[in-house]
Amino acid sequence: MINKNKLEGKKVLITAGAQGIGESITKHFIDSGSNVAIHYFSSAENANKLVAYAKSKGQKAVAISGDLTIEANANTLVAKTIEAFGSLDILINNAGSLVARKLLSELEADFWHKVMDINLTSMQFVTRAAAPYLAKNTNSSIVNLASLAGRKGGHPGSLAYATSKGAILTYTRALSTELGPKGTRVNAVAPGLILGTSFHNTHTTKESANETILGIPLERAGNAADVARAVLFLASEYNGFITGATLDINGGVYNM
Repeated sequence: MINKNKLEGKKVLITAGAQGIGESITKHFIDSGSNVAIHYFSSAENANKLVAYAKSKGQKAVAISGDLTIEANANTLVAKTIEAFGSLDILINNAGSLVARKLLSELEADFWHKVMDINLTSMQFVTRAAAPYLAKNTNSSIVNLASLAGRKGGHPGSLAYATSKGAILTYTRALSTELGPKGTRVNAVAPGLILGTSFHNTHTTKESANETILGIPLERAGNAADVARAVLFLASEYNGFITGATLDINGGVYNM
């Protein structure tokens, strides 16, 4: 009998997979029958709950903590994932943060490097460590979390963040050409206004959110599940001829 759910039994590593969009992505993979390695930085309780949820469904799961801006931690994350599962099919690079809103005149070098390290360098560390294991499969996948800010530049104060997310779009395209011959597809998603997450709860005022919603053709903000469904599509084998692409998830406020 043909298994129509091609994510069932897949081994998936999700960075920052225990809160916000990452938590929703993790839960969607679990509900699709995947085995999940859940990286977290400070959300230990949520990570452990997700592990218990996966195991209650008869699937393998492990929670692994670490600061991924440190290369050794990224290497350890991948090593522990392989130790738990034996192999790796899918990598979801979700870790990232705006950190704080700072205008150009306020951007100290340390802050600039911190944002770049969290959003971009950590992705590079994890991807480099994971790529050899992904290449051992005939069909593997990487999905990178970018942002609408990487397309449009973001709101004032998000210069460093938007720049890092724009770089992820280019990183995705470049990596897809390098890893394609090895059987690994590389794509990205670029979420717009996704409410109900710690990111927007921290960095977006209610007034700013309402103003943004007025310009969205679908007349609503997005939610974490909107992003998770798109990530699962790109990660799955159904998109076997899609690589180097970015899927915009913004309700139509930006398209190209």
